[in-house]
This record gives sequence, C-alpha cells and structure tokens, in this order.
Amino acid sequence: MGAHLQPLALRLLALTFPLVAKGFPDETLEKAAKSEGYCSRILRAQGTRREGYNEFSLRVEGDPEFYKPGSSYRVTLSAATPAYFRGFTLIALKEGKEGDKEEDHAGSFQIIDEEETQFMSNCPVAVTESTPRRRTRIQVFWTAPPSGTGCVILKASIVQKRIIYFQDEGSLTKKICEQDSASEGVTDKPILDCCACGTAKYRLTFYGNWSEKTHPKDFPRRTNHWSAIIGSSHSKNYILWEYGGYASEGVKQVAELGSPVKMEEEIRQQSDEVLTVIKAKAQWPAWQPLNVRAAPSAEFSVDRHRHLMSFLTMLGPSPDWNVGLSAEDLCTKDCGWVQKVVQDLIPWDAGTDSGVTYESPNKPTVPQEKIRPLTSLDHPQSPFYDPEGGSIKLVARVVIERIARKGEQCNIVPDNIDDIVADLAPEEKEEDDTPETCIYSNWSPWSACSSSTCEKGKRMRQRMLKAQLDLSVPCPDTQDFQPCMGPGCSDEDGSTCMMSDWITWSPCSVSCGMGTRSRERYVKQFPEDGSMCKVPTEETEKCVVNEECSPSSCLVTEWGEWDECSASCGTGMKRRHRMIKMTPADGSMCKAETTEAEKCMMPECHTIPCLLSPWSEWSDCSVTCGKGMRTRQRMLKSAAELGDCNEELEQAEKCMLPECPIDCELTEWSQWSECNTSCGKGHMIRTRMIKIEPQFGGAACPETVQRAKCRVRKCLRGAGMEKRRWKEAREKRRSEQAKKNLDSEQYPVCRLKPWTAWTECSTLCGGGIQERYMLVKKRSKSTQFTSCKDKKELRACNVHPC
Repeated sequence: MGAHLQPLALRLLALTFPLVAKGFPDETLEKAAKSEGYCSRILRAQGTRREGYNEFSLRVEGDPEFYKPGSSYRVTLSAATPAYFRGFTLIALKEGKEGDKEEDHAGSFQIIDEEETQFMSNCPVAVTESTPRRRTRIQVFWTAPPSGTGCVILKASIVQKRIIYFQDEGSLTKKICEQDSASEGVTDKPILDCCACGTAKYRLTFYGNWSEKTHPKDFPRRTNHWSAIIGSSHSKNYILWEYGGYASEGVKQVAELGSPVKMEEEIRQQSDEVLTVIKAKAQWPAWQPLNVRAAPSAEFSVDRHRHLMSFLTMLGPSPDWNVGLSAEDLCTKDCGWVQKVVQDLIPWDAGTDSGVTYESPNKPTVPQEKIRPLTSLDHPQSPFYDPEGGSIKLVARVVIERIARKGEQCNIVPDNIDDIVADLAPEEKEEDDTPETCIYSNWSPWSACSSSTCEKGKRMRQRMLKAQLDLSVPCPDTQDFQPCMGPGCSDEDGSTCMMSDWITWSPCSVSCGMGTRSRERYVKQFPEDGSMCKVPTEETEKCVVNEECSPSSCLVTEWGEWDECSASCGTGMKRRHRMIKMTPADGSMCKAETTEAEKCMMPECHTIPCLLSPWSEWSDCSVTCGKGMRTRQRMLKSAAELGDCNEELEQAEKCMLPECPIDCELTEWSQWSECNTSCGKGHMIRTRMIKIEPQFGGAACPETVQRAKCRVRKCLRGAGMEKRRWKEAREKRRSEQAKKNLDSEQYPVCRLKPWTAWTECSTLCGGGIQERYMLVKKRSKSTQFTSCKDKKELRACNVHPC
C-alpha cells in the first residue's frame, strides 16, 4: 500500500521511529519493522508524552472495573473542547505482555462507524482512523476475551498535528480485569461514590436516525415510530436496565408495546433512589427533518447521591427492540459535573420476544433471555442482517448537556471559564437581558392558567417587537410561559397539602371488554401546621378495550397519552395513538383506528408580528452540469397561530454550472456510390453528415467516409479493341438518342435542363458531399407520363483526413 493511502496514525507514528531520524532508507525501515515482530512497531513508536495530560481520554461505557468474558462493551476515545485529534490507534493487550505476538492481544474490536474507524492493515488487531481529519471522538465495541485471560490493558495513541501521545498510564490507558465467578451477577456499572457538591441540571435531546433511507431492508412504512421516552436520574442502588440483566415488567412493556406506564410506576416506587423522572413524547413517524419537527427533549437534575441517568425508548413496530442509555454517570472523578455527553445508539433486544423482523407476530421468549445488543448476524431474516458480519448502522444519537448548576461547587480541577459563566448566567439574570437594540412593547397581563385543577398547567404573557436596530443581534422571544395550577393549589401556601402529579393511568384490567384502571399520586409536602392530608391519593375509573371480543374483532392496545397541543395559545389539535396487537382470527381486515385527534384549548392568543429566522445557505444546485435549481429556507420563529404570517418560507432560483458535454451526432450512412472505374478493380464510397458538432468535452465524431472495394468486368486488352469498343458505345448512344427523339415526337414526355455545376463540398476535410441537379424544363401534358421529376446526384469530396 502506498504511503499516501496508509492511515494517518501509522504514518505519523513512523516519524518518531529512530531509523527515520537518522536518514535510513525505507528498505532499512521495513527490515527493522519485520524483525521486531507482530505489531511491535506501533507499540514502541511512543513519541512525545506529557505527564498528567488529560486533554484526551479513553473510556469504557459504565467505567467497569471488571469484564464478563464474551460480553461486549462500548469504548470511546474523546478529546475535551477545544482539543481535537487527527489520527489514533487503539489496542487491547493482556497484562504484562509486550504485544509482539498475536496471542498477546486480548478480545476483539467491532467497528461501529466504518466512515470513522477501520482495522489497521499492518496490525489487524488494532483499530485506526478511516480518513485523516479533525475529530473529537470515536466509538467502537470491544468483546471481552474468554475466561482465564486475566486483566486486559486497553491503550490508545493520539495523533495531533505531528505530536503523538501514547501513554502507558493516565487517561489514554484503561485496565479492566476478569470478573470472579464469586461476583457473577454483580453489576459492572460504576460503584464509586460521587464527590461532587450541589446539584446540576441537564437537558436530554434525542435524535432518531432510523428511516427507510438509512435502513431500507423491510422498513415498516405505515407505523414506524419511536415510543415515548421514559427514564430517570437515580442512584447506584437502582438500575432501570442493563446489558446482561433481565428486563423488568416495566421494561418489557416499553420494549414490546411502547407503553411507559408500568416503567414509570416502577421508577416512582423507588422514590428514595430517584431524583427526576425523565419523560418525552413519542415520535410519529420515526424520522422527520428538524425544521419540520423538533427533536424531543427533557430536563432532569442530579445530585451527589443520584448522579446516574438511564432512559429507554422503543423502536416501533418491533418484537422487543429498544435503544437507550444505562446508568450513565454524570459525576466526574474530579468532583465536578460532566459538561456534555454525546452517544450514538444501536438497537438492543429485551429478551422477552423471539420475533426476528419488525412486524413479526407476538412470540414470547420462554424462558426469558438477558438483554443484549442486536448484531448483524442474529438471523438471516433480520432487517439488520449482514452475511459478512459488518456493524449495524446507528439508529439514534442522544445528547446530554449541562444547562445549570446550583449550590457551592467543590471540584478540584475547575471547569474552563466558559462553562462557569454558562452556569452562573441563569442565576445572575434578574428581570431582563434584552439587548438595547431590541425595542419591545410592555408585557401583556398573564393569561388564565390552562389548568383549573391542582394538576400543573401553564400561563402565558406576550409582547411585541417594535423595532430591531441591529439585525446582527438576535432579539429574545416575544412569549413568556410560567407553570401554574388552579385556584387554592399554590406551592407557597403553607397550609396546603402539596401533592405530586398523577402517575399515568395503569393498563386496563382486561384486554377485551369492560374493565377498570387506576392511577396514584403521593404527598410531596405535608401542611406546616402538622395536619393530615385529606386529598385522595388514588383514583379508579372504568375502561373499555376492544369492545367486540368475537373472532372477527381486531385486538388493539390501549390509547397512549395525548401529545402536547399543537398550539401554544388559542385553539389547536392534539393526538394520541395505539397499536394493533392482533388481527382478526378469521382473517378479515382490521378496521380499528390507530390515531385519534381532538381540539385543545390553550390561553388566549395576543396578535404579535411574524418572526422569522434568517435565510439558510443556498442548497447545492440540483444538477451536476448545465442549468438547474437551488433552494433556501427559513423558519417561523413565532407560532403560526399567533398571527397571520404570509411571508414565504422557501425560495428557489436558477443556477448554472459548467455546460454539460455534448457528444457528436451524425446522420445515417448514404447509399454506396457507383464504382469509380468502368472495368477492372476500383472502389466505391458512402458518407454521412455531422448533425451536431461535439462541445464542452463531449465524444468526438467518428469517421464520416467509408471506402469499399468493387470489381467490374475485365478490361479488354489492346488499343484496337479499346477504340472499337468506344466506337460501338458512341454509335449505341446515338441510336438511343435518335429513338428518344422519335419517341418524344410521338409521345412527348418531359424535357430536362442540363446538369447544374457541382455545389461546394460540405466540409473542408475528412469527407464531405457535393450535389448537382437536373431540373425539369417542360412537363408532358399526357397523363400516361407522370414520373417526370427533377434529378439529383451526390458524390464524395475532400476525403483526405483533417
């Protein structure tokens, strides 16, 4: 392989090799590399080091101290902002081994993103970059070796410009040992206590990338969706789900039905170990552009005791496939709070249903199996199947970003100044942070609360943007929302019994017909006067699921929760969904509706001006050459229902790229000409015309003249014979002319003018055509001679090559 094709990490590691520095030729270098043994050239080219340099880090998901033989772990190599790296090398060695033999390497890596990572050609057990470019993180899976291997050292090298960091200790090296049989079943998740102070607030944003374009095999077009997200911030004493563990009943209902109800109950039952319940709405369909539908998000908090975060969401329809994070630790070893986590997600199997396709019929797994990641070799009918065993394409990405901190912070290594300012800014804000260049009207009065009960609602106030003096400075929103409850439900009333929100309704007690369902809530704060709470903590109501229970009826799930109202004020629409559990047993069509919509009322709207985002950049031209179209878009920043907005949101214009190549076009071949001799060997030709000359690099014209040999009767030998033959021919012509003159007197036909001169040749070289004509002079009036026509002759000319 040429040097320009080798991975950047390998090329730059070679820069530090002593032989190169002394000016030895490549041949000497190759001999030295071969003599050193298996992969040792990579291991010993260690380059520059810095003690305690923590700009780059190697991390195993969950920070386990022990590995389970044969289990898979996500390994992440990352750079802290604003650092980056261009190349890298990642290996796994048995403890105490040098790596110069194949058996020194432990476990195996699995590529997640082939555009980012690949196996090194000169050391196939190592992982390196696919393309040399700036990057801040890469991810791979590492499958632990079989039992008896002992401890394993995961080591990484980082290439940044021409400096190489290859650490035997510190943030680029991770030691992980085999789990003892006595500790089997003990979680691999972090067991260290969190030493951070205060609390931190985070925002989780979920970006689904599962679509027919990215995963075309058997993609379900009609009912594809992500179920509602459910999760929590929690302590190490409570694990919602984990690889290698068994799904709880709540996890099973999310995995198979997309229902978060039972999962939320299980979370709230662990109230001492849970700080925040994380919830975000479902997405129907599974994928839409961000300018059409915003990515679902949820905010949650963590503290020293409850510093882990887990969530899950169903990939629907599917047997029991989900994505999510398990026990993601947001507390750092330096007693601080993680600034940002970005994780790419692949689907995992809950182990409760044995289906292999998106829409497989219900087939419970008995006995229940452990939760595991899906692979490309699970089953030939699987939509993720790859006979070559490649990596599964990513289906989602989750971004967890810190948005605020409260209380005194105690981390030993302080964050950079930008992080500190970002966290302090929300607390330092008083009334108004409006730029001086934005001129507003006064705020309108607060609207009435959208809730008339003690359940949380929201109220709204508005203001109008009168002028924007500097277009480069964005103006804040013109709407302001505030949580609220109905009369007599104030949080500040010391005599009031403060209750939690109602937990979502439980499933109906029957799967067909009339049943009951219930919901609960709990006391958040007892009255300050010490009195008892008399507010009910449980409600029960009747429910009907699948009214008809005959063989011809269609069994469906219960309705999911209503989506948020489509309008932020005034009248809007809200929807809810359910899924078909089983089609009619008699084979008839299922007529049950799976989506239901109804109107919803929000606080009254006040008319505000139409607020638009700046235009996006122009798209690429729709063609690769010639004339095409390009577009640009902008978004409506204020809700459409708040006022008439007739501004266009998309523009299109023509674009011109270099002209498309035009190939040469020719006419059909003409008839072959007569032989150019009256006796003996000769040749005849045929020609064709150029209709369109080649332009802009199009295909050149092929030949326009072709020759072919021809042979006429043998020529007579001797001069006397030749003269005699010409004499006979002359007499014959005279007799024929006399006969024609006689015939014309008896039967006048048509008289023709003499032949015109030959026209100019159609081309200067390469073979052209000349024409001449014999035009009718006088036509016969007799009806028996109707074929009197002008005559035309063609001949080739300028046949020499151009």
